[in-house]
Amino acid sequence: MDKFGKSQPVRRLEDRRFITGQGRYIDDVAPKDAWHAVFVRSQVAHGKLSPVDLSEVRDMPGVKAAYAAADLTEMGIDYTMPTEPVRNLDGSKGALPPRPILARDKVLFVGDAIAVIVAETKREAQDAAEAVMADIDELPAKVDMAEGGETLHPEAPSNLAFDWGKGDMERVEGIIAKAPKVVKTRIFDNRIIVNSMEPRGVYAEWDGTKLHVGYSGQGVWGLKAELAGCFGLDAENVRVTTPDVGGGFGMKGMDYPEYFVIAAAAKALNHPVRWIAERTESMLTDNGGRDLLSDTTLAFDDDNRILAYKVETLCNLGAHNSGYAQQIQTELFAKVAMGTYDVRDIALHSKGFFTNTTQIDAYRGAGRPEAIFALERSMDNAARELGVDPWELRRINFIPPSKFPYKTAIADTYDVGDFARVMDRAKIECDADGFPARRKESEAKGKLRGFGLCYYIESILGDPSEHARVVFEEDGTVSLFVGTQSNGQGHETVYAAFLSDQTGIPVEKIRVVQGDTDLIPSGGGTGGSRSVTTQSAATLKTVDTVTKQFAEYLAGKNDGAEVTFDDERFRIAGSNATPSMIEVAAMAREDGRTDILDVREKNTLPQMSFPNGAHIAEVEIDPDTGLVKLVKYSVTDDFGNLINPMLAEGQVHGGVAQGVGQALTEHVVYDETGQLLTATFMDYGMPRADDMPMIHFVTEAVPSTANPMGMKGCGEAGTVAALAAVSNAVADALATRGVPHIDMPFTAAKVWHALNGSSMAAE
Repeated sequence: MDKFGKSQPVRRLEDRRFITGQGRYIDDVAPKDAWHAVFVRSQVAHGKLSPVDLSEVRDMPGVKAAYAAADLTEMGIDYTMPTEPVRNLDGSKGALPPRPILARDKVLFVGDAIAVIVAETKREAQDAAEAVMADIDELPAKVDMAEGGETLHPEAPSNLAFDWGKGDMERVEGIIAKAPKVVKTRIFDNRIIVNSMEPRGVYAEWDGTKLHVGYSGQGVWGLKAELAGCFGLDAENVRVTTPDVGGGFGMKGMDYPEYFVIAAAAKALNHPVRWIAERTESMLTDNGGRDLLSDTTLAFDDDNRILAYKVETLCNLGAHNSGYAQQIQTELFAKVAMGTYDVRDIALHSKGFFTNTTQIDAYRGAGRPEAIFALERSMDNAARELGVDPWELRRINFIPPSKFPYKTAIADTYDVGDFARVMDRAKIECDADGFPARRKESEAKGKLRGFGLCYYIESILGDPSEHARVVFEEDGTVSLFVGTQSNGQGHETVYAAFLSDQTGIPVEKIRVVQGDTDLIPSGGGTGGSRSVTTQSAATLKTVDTVTKQFAEYLAGKNDGAEVTFDDERFRIAGSNATPSMIEVAAMAREDGRTDILDVREKNTLPQMSFPNGAHIAEVEIDPDTGLVKLVKYSVTDDFGNLINPMLAEGQVHGGVAQGVGQALTEHVVYDETGQLLTATFMDYGMPRADDMPMIHFVTEAVPSTANPMGMKGCGEAGTVAALAAVSNAVADALATRGVPHIDMPFTAAKVWHALNGSSMAAE
């Protein structure tokens, strides 16, 4: 591959195998002789579970084993799923009811795993699972976000999981009470099902000493530690691997009960066992996203500057705490709660509730989309109520460049930003001045046209530390070992291209190695838009060490001559020789200096970066049918310096599509008994290609000071911004017909009812 300069839009190296069916996903790499597992799941949302009798199904054809919770206890496995609580307002911890890996005594949501059947074939396991007669005494289901109802966990009276707050609420309410202008907004952030391309799956093998678990996930080290604890094994006796992963989006970033149950079965049977979810099974059991209701209050002075901001949130956790669930609508929400605005008085109050629904956890953005959605919908609503230009309302409240680094009122310190500059560019790129003419064109066709702006900021999350290892192999290739995990983002390409940029090693000679705890002793995995920032910084540090050691080696071979490196070749004072890194590695191997051919470094970023930007959506609405069509979408992002512009743009496209899906078509519906009514693609509205316009994408870079590349994460930015951009466009269009408020998703039926004065629009 020719090298023309840094930050080139290199085409994805992994795409050939993906689009030709050569990807190696979890169901492709599971041992061919593995027995198949099928889970018996609750068909009711809430009930008392009698001991499960599996004696008859154990004698069915092909069945190798059948386990319920009592059987696991007899095997010495009494494991409950890990989670981390938040601190309540009174200083106590949020509720931590234990979640067993198979239901014991009670079932708490439709899809709760009651037992597992292991058989020679999947069909035989399915037949046996269907024969299990679980005795469940059904109890009333709780599906609302409110205190009270049938108690799910004794550890959470009234089903209140946490009561969290941040900021000086009394002071903020005092400012609001005296403010000249106050705008209140109620915002519903609807629940979604992630629906990754590849369902969750896992296999496990036990050789009598070592447990190997392969799964479809976003990192291997957390699961390794939990498996070791579950089975009382030393860490060196647990290996976790991850092959190609068909999408994660946060949903695969935490542990699930199935991983431990399959490992327990493989260990007990001393034979490999595999499980892959069916699609409806995934929709029932994968952690969902969002599902919260926020009441916001913005107080303004006479010049429309924000004096104070208050957010009161109710959020649904589902039946159990999942891995990061309590942090999402609390601490992660708080990180960007005030967005890009220079406001010192802000107060947040959040209550989380257990319900008889599937668990809620991280979904692309995890708390930051929820916070920006609430804020930016509130800002547009305020602009409408105050009768001011939404661009100008944001501009006069932006944090000015002179105040950076800027410590926000309740959370992080933003390192850099020039929000007005980015927004000025966005206004040009989206042709805001031409919107009135486009609206008239739409009106001439009998359509309503709306314009929606969102200015977002995101805090990238996760472990600020990462490792990289560079190994010069005997065959002249180079292996780069990384601590992150690609879920389809193009990591192989961006990491190989970055290493090539820094060293001159041809991209085609670089092999990226990931997802194996035996090969890579530690890593932070993938999530929170951290991957390329943290991994590239670690790679850069490793390259510095390689360069230094190679230069010292060459100097020793050349009588101590000065040796320099220009990112492609070494230069030796007094010599015409200009060896490449590959050539120096070959020399070192021949001289027996293999000690400099395997280099590993760890790097810790001093702080995370803060991507930001303006997204502008335009919609057309057919008032006769209520159909909403997204007709124009423009993005101006500040991602700092781009490592690979093509991949960054692709990440934005994907994130926008997920935000558009939630805004226009996706919506999880449970009935009053806790039954999921949207458990197939016939009922759940996934976005399709014709729901998306072409996306206009540009960047206006303000390089970050938080890492040596000056870059900012981009993986979740599209979703963070798209929710409010599309929602504000729909609200703008409907405001022309006197519709005061409408919540996502903006389905044709809901919009039609809003236009015709029906209460359905608020449901």
